[in-house]
Amino acid sequence: MRESIDDRLGHVLYHETLPNGLNVYLLPKPGFQQTYATFTTHYGSVDSTFRLTGEPEFTTVPDGIAHFLEHKMFESEHGDVFRDFARHGASANAYTTFDITSYLFSSTQDIQENLEVLLDFVQDPYFTDENVAKEKGIIAQEIRMYEDNPDTRVFYGLLRALYAVHPVRIDIAGTVDSIQRIDKETLYRCYRTFYHPANMVFFAVGGFDPEAAMAVIRENQARKSFPEAPRIERKTPSEPPGVHQARAEVRLAVSQPRCLIGWKDPDPLPPGPGILERELLTGVVLDVLFGRSSDLFDELIGEGLIDQQFSWEYERTPEYGYSLIGGNTPDPDRLAARVEAKLDEVRERGLPEAEFERCRRKSIGRFMAALDSPSYIARHFASYRFRGADLFQTVEILDRLTLEDANRRMREHFVSGQRSISVVLPKA
Repeated sequence: MRESIDDRLGHVLYHETLPNGLNVYLLPKPGFQQTYATFTTHYGSVDSTFRLTGEPEFTTVPDGIAHFLEHKMFESEHGDVFRDFARHGASANAYTTFDITSYLFSSTQDIQENLEVLLDFVQDPYFTDENVAKEKGIIAQEIRMYEDNPDTRVFYGLLRALYAVHPVRIDIAGTVDSIQRIDKETLYRCYRTFYHPANMVFFAVGGFDPEAAMAVIRENQARKSFPEAPRIERKTPSEPPGVHQARAEVRLAVSQPRCLIGWKDPDPLPPGPGILERELLTGVVLDVLFGRSSDLFDELIGEGLIDQQFSWEYERTPEYGYSLIGGNTPDPDRLAARVEAKLDEVRERGLPEAEFERCRRKSIGRFMAALDSPSYIARHFASYRFRGADLFQTVEILDRLTLEDANRRMREHFVSGQRSISVVLPKA
C-alpha cells in the first residue's frame, strides 16, 4: 500500500490499485469506534446512453435504471443482504445520484466480516424476471409518492427549467412509464458495463487496522475472476448555453409556496482539481450573499419573506453545474425581485472584503469539523475521485481563494440569462 501523510489534517491515507483495477483507499482514524465503508461505481442516472469499445452503436437504456439496479443489488440468491450485515452488527444502505451509485455500511464491530459482505453482494448480481417485475411496483409507488412531495417537485422543476436536453433534468428514479421498460437483460447489460472493479472505488474510514482490512480486500478480490475492463464511452446531448425556460410552476396541496432560484453554469469543466475549486469558490460567494449571517438573510427573515429553511447549494461535475437558493416563501416573485436587486447592488460595489474573509474562514472551520464524521468523509471521497478531485485538498484550495476570484465568479455566474425560477404554489 502507498501511504499519503497529511500533517495539516493529521491523517494517513492508504491507497492500492488491485490487479483487477479496483482502487482501494483506507483512512484509519485512531480512537474512533465506528467504521464507515463505501463501494462506489462511477455510474449514475445521467449515464443512459453509452457504448463499449468495438460496438458500432450506442445503447440507450430507460430512465431510472441506475437507481433500479441499486435496489435490485440487495436481493441475493442466498437471502436478504441486510440480514447478513445485521448478523455482524452493521447498518447498510445505498444511494444513487446523477453520476455515482454507492453501497455502504457502518459498524463498530466485525469490520473484516462486514467488508466481505459488502464486496460480495455488490459483485454478485441476481436478477430474474419475477424479482424485476416485483421491483417495478415498489419503485413505481416510490415515484408516485415523490410526485406529491413539494421539495422534490420544486427541485426537479428547477432542473428542467435550467436544462433543455441534458439528462440531469430527469428524476434519478425515472418515471412510472420508463421503469416499465426495464428487464433483467438490460440490468445485466448495465451491470457488466459499469460495475467492473476498474470503474469502482472502495473506501473505508474509521477505527480499523488498515493492514488487516487491506489483506481481507486483496484476498476477497483474488478469489474472483473478472473479464478485461470495458472501455466505456458515455454520450450526453449537447446542452444549449442558456436556460430552457425562465420559470416553472406547479400546484400541489401545500400550505405555502416553495421557491427555488437557480443559475446554470454553461461552460464544461474538465475533471481535476478545478472542479473542487469552482465548488468551494462558488460556495463562499453564496454564503456571503445568502448565508444565515448575511444582511439579506436578516432582511428577508424580518420581512417574513423566508423562514429558517432558506438555504443555498452548488453542484459541479465536468458536464454540468448549477447553484440554487430558496425555500418556503409567501411571495415567490417578491423574493426573486429582492434577490436580483441584491445581486445588482453587489455587482456594482463588489463583495464586502470582511464578509468574504469571514465566510472563507468559516468554510475552513466547517470542513475541519466535518473530518470528525466518518460518514461525511466516506460520502464525499469517492464522488470527488471520480471527478478528478481530492476532498483533502479542500483547506489548501480555500487558503488561496481571493476576493478578486470571488467578485469575478459572482459576475460570471449570477447572470440573468442563466437564471430560472421554480415555484410550487398551493392549489386554489
